[in-house]
Amino acid sequence: MIVGLGVVGIAAAGAALAAAWRSEIAPVPPPAPASFDPALVRRGADLALIGDCRTCHTAPNGAAFAGGLPLPTPFGTLYSTNITPDPETGIGRWSQAAFARALRDGVDREGRHLYPAFPYDHYSATTDDDVRALYAFFMSRPAVSAPPPPNELPFPLTIRLTLAGWKLLFLRPKNLAPDPAKDEVWHRGRYLVEGLGHCGACHSPRNLLGAEITSRAYQGGEAEGWRAYALGAASRSPVPWDEAALMQYLRDGFHPLHGVARGPMAPVVENLAEVPREEVAAMARYLASLGAGPRGEAAATPSLVPASAPGQAPQAAGAQAAIPAAGTDLYAAACTACHEGGRPPPFGGISLALSTAISDESPRNLVNLILEGLPVRGGTAQPIMPGFGAVLTDAQVASLAADLRRRFGGGLPWPDLDSAIREARAARRLAARPAAAMTR
Repeated sequence: MIVGLGVVGIAAAGAALAAAWRSEIAPVPPPAPASFDPALVRRGADLALIGDCRTCHTAPNGAAFAGGLPLPTPFGTLYSTNITPDPETGIGRWSQAAFARALRDGVDREGRHLYPAFPYDHYSATTDDDVRALYAFFMSRPAVSAPPPPNELPFPLTIRLTLAGWKLLFLRPKNLAPDPAKDEVWHRGRYLVEGLGHCGACHSPRNLLGAEITSRAYQGGEAEGWRAYALGAASRSPVPWDEAALMQYLRDGFHPLHGVARGPMAPVVENLAEVPREEVAAMARYLASLGAGPRGEAAATPSLVPASAPGQAPQAAGAQAAIPAAGTDLYAAACTACHEGGRPPPFGGISLALSTAISDESPRNLVNLILEGLPVRGGTAQPIMPGFGAVLTDAQVASLAADLRRRFGGGLPWPDLDSAIREARAARRLAARPAAAMTR
């Protein structure tokens, strides 16, 4: 009996190994850039911008698409790969079939499973024509010799065969069946948002194994130490998002009733600003169709008057009932001149009654904004704000954030405010490390 169970176990392990193993796709000579139709290359350039490829595959001060960007995850740090056509360190010897397999199945040319930080679960929706255009674009880029640093992961995650089990549990190719009740623009927007745009990768919660919880799509997630707000019916925006607001925000990175794109969202809108307007309009059409949150419907025109005068001691219930008076004083000293001064952007701030960072269920974005501020973006009239991370203590940040929540948030105090501040400080220290320390 024991021997029989052992044989069955060995057979099962062998079958699992066989299912996990993927064969190598033979290398090809690097194709000449001139061999691709220029129109196809231009189309691929737009698709790569929508897919955010440049953002993730370009290290600070590094060559575009040469990889090496650190990607922090709950399981360790991954480094993006070189996707220039360098034959030794990039994808120069990849055929179009190898490129398509990596994009849709998460398996590289040599047969190694790719970590799902690369959103192949979304990219699986990419059509053959768009794969062809993306391949033409990347194979037309300047080749850069740049091997990425080794990933910083604990055992057994360093064994890529374990990813086959993750895929078996969670990888389901996107099935975007036509909806006869929707128009062509909506279908195009859904294809871009659910596919190459991979919006749900950040804006949806994940389980303990790092997979998107599809039953809670767009209910909010985490991305690189920032809160990716809930979209559609789960949105906590004080003013409902509509198609026009989404279009402006996605295109310009700012809307006067919704604020400024910050954190990982900032490069997303920078990329979308370069693609044809009709593509962004289609994405806005689809995102608007996800609905408006109940908070927005109840507060379409929020009061712009603070809950109490700056000199009054705040009153609140719950864990932060006794907010130090320092929070009230800090608000009066650091916030009112811009946010209540009536000046237009960039030197005037939006009404904090409109801030999703304050009304959201997580304090992460508000803490990040207090610490880091809003930098100047050339050629725009977006609000700017100094960061206070170097001048405020953790206790002062907590007092100020709690006071803003009481004044404008309309919700219970945050139970995790102190931990959010500690984590944000730690992330700032990590980001400030010299590049050499990050690549050892």
